[in-house]
Amino acid sequence: MKATNRFWRYLAAPLAFAGMLSIGSAAELNPAAVIYKLPDQIPWSPVDARGGQSAVVVGDPTKPGFYMVYTKWTKGNHFSRPHFHPNDRYIVVLQGTWWVGSGPKFDPANTTPMPAGSFVTHFGKQVHWDGAKDEDAVLLIMGEGPATSTAAEEK
Repeated sequence: MKATNRFWRYLAAPLAFAGMLSIGSAAELNPAAVIYKLPDQIPWSPVDARGGQSAVVVGDPTKPGFYMVYTKWTKGNHFSRPHFHPNDRYIVVLQGTWWVGSGPKFDPANTTPMPAGSFVTHFGKQVHWDGAKDEDAVLLIMGEGPATSTAAEEK
């Protein structure tokens, strides 16, 4: 028997055993160093009347301080109405296309598409509105709370 064949025969059992140990197992993380939630563990709210859902992942947007919220706009021409927030908000489009408009006149036909990967800043006290048209849009919204919203629609 060649030396290379013997080498692999001796290693076959230990390599197979090591492979079985690593399949399906994960390293245990120290919760003092890292916490996480897998996608199926994110606490999404029910879909609201506007076709939106949210899940707070960091902080509390109703209180002072930093927060991060996932927001999902479901497809079907679901939009917020013109409004503004007291503080700047920073948004990353994670999935789908998010449609953004500005000013007090609500007109979903006059919006700008923001595809996945886009980064948007909504400046505090500036009127905007947004939503989804033909596909769901998932956003990560970050800012300083409280994240109140004030209606500002032109009547």
